[in-house]
Amino acid sequence: MNFINKQLNADAQEPTAAPDAAEATASTNVPVQEPVAETVAAHDDFDWSIDKRNVSHYSEEEKKKYSKVYENTFVQINDGEIISGDVVGLTKTDAVINIGFKSDGLVSLNEFRDLPTLRIGDTVEVLVVEKEDRNGSLTLSRKQARTYRAWERIMEVHKTGEVITGTVTSKTKGGLIVDVFGMETFLPGSQIDVKPVTDYDQFVGKTMEFKVVKINEAIKNAVVSHKALIESDIEAQRAEIMSKLEKGQVLEGTVKNITDFGAFMDLGGLDGLLYITDISWGRISHPSEVVKMDQKLQVVVLDFDDDKKRISLGLKQLTPHPWEVLPEGLAEGAVVKGRVVNIEDYGAFLEIQPGVEGLVHVSEITWANTPINAKEFFKLGDEYEAKVVTLDKDARKMSLSIKQMSQDPWSTIETRFPEGSRHKGLVKNITPYGVFVELEAGIGGMIHISDLSWLKRFNHPSDYVKVGEHIDVMILGIDKDNRKLQLGHKQLEEDPWNTLEDTFAVGTIHEGTVIRKDENKGALVQLPYGLEGFAPNRHLNKEDGKQVNLDDTAKFMVIEFDRNEKRIVLSHTRLWEQAMADEKEAVRKEARVEADKTKKAVKTIQGKVEKATLGDLGALADIRAKLEGGENAAEEPKQ
Repeated sequence: MNFINKQLNADAQEPTAAPDAAEATASTNVPVQEPVAETVAAHDDFDWSIDKRNVSHYSEEEKKKYSKVYENTFVQINDGEIISGDVVGLTKTDAVINIGFKSDGLVSLNEFRDLPTLRIGDTVEVLVVEKEDRNGSLTLSRKQARTYRAWERIMEVHKTGEVITGTVTSKTKGGLIVDVFGMETFLPGSQIDVKPVTDYDQFVGKTMEFKVVKINEAIKNAVVSHKALIESDIEAQRAEIMSKLEKGQVLEGTVKNITDFGAFMDLGGLDGLLYITDISWGRISHPSEVVKMDQKLQVVVLDFDDDKKRISLGLKQLTPHPWEVLPEGLAEGAVVKGRVVNIEDYGAFLEIQPGVEGLVHVSEITWANTPINAKEFFKLGDEYEAKVVTLDKDARKMSLSIKQMSQDPWSTIETRFPEGSRHKGLVKNITPYGVFVELEAGIGGMIHISDLSWLKRFNHPSDYVKVGEHIDVMILGIDKDNRKLQLGHKQLEEDPWNTLEDTFAVGTIHEGTVIRKDENKGALVQLPYGLEGFAPNRHLNKEDGKQVNLDDTAKFMVIEFDRNEKRIVLSHTRLWEQAMADEKEAVRKEARVEADKTKKAVKTIQGKVEKATLGDLGALADIRAKLEGGENAAEEPKQ
């Protein structure tokens, strides 16, 4: 249209050449000689309407009329419209499509990868992306046209439930990408088959049948399922099998999936669960210990639910219960061998044979009277020999004993561990009040925290000894009935407190180092000979007002010595307080001596003088003043 208007305007306004010159030029090839004397007219005087080409002139109404006729020769299209077009040209990269518009459009050959035989003259369906872009070109897309048509078709089959065919193009996270009608759809891994699928690569490139199970119109996304087709086929088989089921019926099935709690079996279109406790009479930790994938087994129907389509299966029920066929030699007093299959706080269960278990109580593990943690003593899978203590076939219970496999060591305790004897033992356990020591298997006792050392006091026995170390002990007492030994460690040496009473008598002074300090109570002081004493807070004050601190070495005075309680109380403050008191006492003594001398002098003078004179009175006054001054000086320290 724009081209026609421009052409009409050009024809109407273009000036024509002079008729003689134009005709001469058109008739001969000889150049026309210009008259020598003739002058050229000025442009202002030129007649621009002269035209020898017979061009017609159109009015504005005629221009509009012919423009409308020109526009009606083209197809009327809109953006977003899908229209058929003919391939009128092919380049190395694009296909030229004629859709009957005033210009042709280009479509990339990448959008025709599904048509390798594309030729000129073929008719294809395209979508008008833009009638005229910023460059004035027509923009078309075959891919968008196919996607739009595919989405219309997918929505239709989703409503009708029609089975469609698609090609798996690639693998993605959690499933596969399927090309349906030229549009990508998602096939979740759980919707590929009724059986779990682990290898997705085997389906890439395959053409399969699907059902559209879910669509999202907002983002134009669809989910397809192949499993839905399989399920619909086996639903009829399920109904037939369920109608013939009976409790106790024996069926053949194939293991299709194994989990921690059991195995799912395919009974020919219907699934049943073989629970882990119904696989074997014995204890198993995982179903895979007995059954394998794709294994065919004979199973018995234990229960089923028609409504929920659930079937409970059993495998062990096809064989007699082991307690009903116990060996004849298995009785009380018999020695058996078993494997640890379960451990509880109160003991461990030994499996004598599959389905037959006995309990070894913690009290039947060892002859020792020390507490034993069954979970630390036993390990799953370990084997032990034990003696049958009790056996109840009706209740299907059996108690076992490991300690009764050996003689009771406490029966000869007095001869092997008499009181006063010395031994070396292994530290097995430590509590806040003592140390448990094992002398031999089944024989042990406790060292009270107060029996660890004569000289040192411990906040916790672990400050002196550790679990796993060996320690020398003395047997202090035997309690055969309660199977307890009273042990001591400090008794291996003579009580040093008998000889230290004179050395650390009250009032003696010793050098000590503060090794531990409690801000609220006082300090623990290390003294000579490995002895320790305690200094209360008020007895840690120095003469300068500060206190003796941790790791400080200072002199201390013993202010209390208790041999029975093994206690020494110390004071650093008492030292300098005593020194001050001694100094004051020395001053008082000196003043008293001086006063006594003055009194004696006065008495002597008084004895010699019979009569007083004025001069004598003055001398006496001086002596009296000196005497009173000495008495005052003697009394001053008492304040």
